[in-house]
Amino acid sequence: MKVRSGEWLRVRAGAFVETAELEADPHLRARQLLLARIAAVVAQSGPTTVVSHASAAALWGLPLDRLPEWVEVVKPVRRAGCAAPDVVRRVRATHPTEVVERRGLPTTSLARTVVDCARTLGSRGALVIADAALAAGLSRRECSALLAGLTGARGIRVARQVMALADEGAESAGESLLRWAVLAAGFPPPETQIAVDTHLGRFWADVGWPEWRLVAEYDGAGKYEDAPGDVVRAEKRRQDAITEEGWRVVRVTSADLRDPWALARRFLRLVPREVAVRLSPRQALAEHPLARAPRR
Repeated sequence: MKVRSGEWLRVRAGAFVETAELEADPHLRARQLLLARIAAVVAQSGPTTVVSHASAAALWGLPLDRLPEWVEVVKPVRRAGCAAPDVVRRVRATHPTEVVERRGLPTTSLARTVVDCARTLGSRGALVIADAALAAGLSRRECSALLAGLTGARGIRVARQVMALADEGAESAGESLLRWAVLAAGFPPPETQIAVDTHLGRFWADVGWPEWRLVAEYDGAGKYEDAPGDVVRAEKRRQDAITEEGWRVVRVTSADLRDPWALARRFLRLVPREVAVRLSPRQALAEHPLARAPRR
């Protein structure tokens, strides 16, 4: 009756949440429901279940390019009759050091979560997660040790490339996706948080290449839509001051990130010609459209 009346919402068979507890924002609400589904799977799956991969990333509070449609877990042995359409179960023994508690649930460690995502999630989403995890204090050395023990494993080439290119200086998922677009297209790794001294003082640009005096600024969805006029004017003065010092500024929006090939082309026109003609897509990030698009 409570489901029919709207008081409860079913997250999976035998598990419900109170509708009144859910966020109004659709993105926050979707993440809430994912976390509730993860908790339900663990409660219904037995004590040896450990939340892993993208589901573990959600428990760690890491940004996800797309919320997964299923819950991912690892178990030490395969049990008959426990298959479910909303759960991906992998059989793997987990070392005690690789399991921690997050939100009261057994979860793979931060390093193991990032490495698992780097192997299975696709380079775009994996770079977003790796950047955020490094910014949160993830040890590169711990990730390197895990990768060294996975030689020959599926997805290891992509995982190594993602970790080599990850940068804790990316301050948002949008900045990470911007970096992924140019990295996959073969550009040299851009620096993050670049100091630019101007007559108005020192400003920090999101990403760029100081050797070419080229920077990019990521404007998240709605960044200036409701901003007071003085905020917009201050941002214009800031950009004018940067360009007066001989820097070129490329502004990137969330809409631009939907077409990474077109975004890469914008930067391609601004780098030295001798650099542009030598660029070659990073094949480990081969999902990038440039990897299969004709060169022009």
